[in-house]
Amino acid sequence: MTSAHLVLGSAGLLLLIGLVMVFSASAIEAALDDQPAWAPGVKQLVLACVGVGAMVVGMRLPVGLVRRHAPKALVVVFALLLLVLIPGIGIQRNGARQWIPLGVTDFQPSELGKLVFALWGAHMLALRERYMTTRALLVPVLPVFGVLSLLLILEPDFGGVVSLGLVLVGLLWAGGLPMRWFGAFAAVGAVLVGLAVVVAPYRMERITAFLDPFADPTNTGFQAIRGFYALATGGFWGVGLGNSAMKWNILPEAESDYIFAIIGEELGFLGCLVVVTLYGVLAYAGFRIARNSADRFVQLASVAITVWLIGQATMNMGYVVGMLPVTGVTLPLISAGGTSLILTLFIVGLLVRFACSEPAAVEHLRTADRSRLARLLMPAPSSAVDPLPPRRFPDEPAAGQPVVGGARTVVHARGTAARRSPARSETARREGSSRTGAPAPRRRPGGNR
Repeated sequence: MTSAHLVLGSAGLLLLIGLVMVFSASAIEAALDDQPAWAPGVKQLVLACVGVGAMVVGMRLPVGLVRRHAPKALVVVFALLLLVLIPGIGIQRNGARQWIPLGVTDFQPSELGKLVFALWGAHMLALRERYMTTRALLVPVLPVFGVLSLLLILEPDFGGVVSLGLVLVGLLWAGGLPMRWFGAFAAVGAVLVGLAVVVAPYRMERITAFLDPFADPTNTGFQAIRGFYALATGGFWGVGLGNSAMKWNILPEAESDYIFAIIGEELGFLGCLVVVTLYGVLAYAGFRIARNSADRFVQLASVAITVWLIGQATMNMGYVVGMLPVTGVTLPLISAGGTSLILTLFIVGLLVRFACSEPAAVEHLRTADRSRLARLLMPAPSSAVDPLPPRRFPDEPAAGQPVVGGARTVVHARGTAARRSPARSETARREGSSRTGAPAPRRRPGGNR
């Protein structure tokens, strides 16, 4: 259960740090707006409680159920991304139409789209593993990514496109795409970024502000410079929790996009180091789940989700310290937010569920003496490899069923194809025939049956 404990421990500590820092970073701005100073923090706490409930749901979801409903969820995501573009349904903020109001909070379909794309992509690649080629790896994952990216650009949400690209990279990397293809993707991405700058010149301001924020300190470089001042003021130990000066309506988006700067100011370099270390532990746990799992879908989904979460955290901390252009992505589990926080906690629950499907974890959960609450929150999976969805073709073998033909046998366990020698194939054929009671057919010359 090491993987599950690492995921829960690191994510829980990041959530706790996030709640404390949102209370601290948002109190002054709320008071200046004639609101109770505790109101934003309490709202974040309520959303965190809802997210913990979503995490428990994710911990109890069977992996096979997630796979079966991933294609339907993708259709729902397409519909939501179209609805958010309709005036009157989607609300517009800072020139972008990305949210659907729900009364208590605002729902951001792009956040759900990243999760669904990761699960659907892992499902498709796991199904195609038996005849995996570069073309089978890229199609249909790459076209679906293109359509989703187009819908996000129409909002516009360039940061969402970058995060979705992280999911794509995680899927293709775990799927075994040759590294030369990633170089080609980087070149194509650079060309697309150039086109995006030509279409919307304001994006060039972000690039120039990243290269030299002090060239325009009152406009494009304003937020970046204030973030630098916050980090510099904090020093090694920080000025103390609650003593930030930049949160006095000086640093824009202090409780969301730039909350890492407030952490650096109040908790210093040590506080930032703790946050980075916790993300490192979460990354190690995610890749450990992928390495130890026997289910190909779990392997692909774990890598894609881990690359997405850690990549997004790296982008946020990178532009706060001035190493990357500002993209507007939030810091997972720490930044203030509704949809992103709830969905991130649901993802944490899925990772815990994936960790419970490790063969050693399955054996422990089924044999250990656990309390009723522990069995309720973390039920034992029936097996390390959940059943695949129903077969699309009558002659397609089910999971674990060998297909004997010619000089090789393809075994569909863990979603991989293994070549066997002719002698081994003949032995497997005879053993299978003896088990079923059917006479073993003789091999005719030429290898035909």
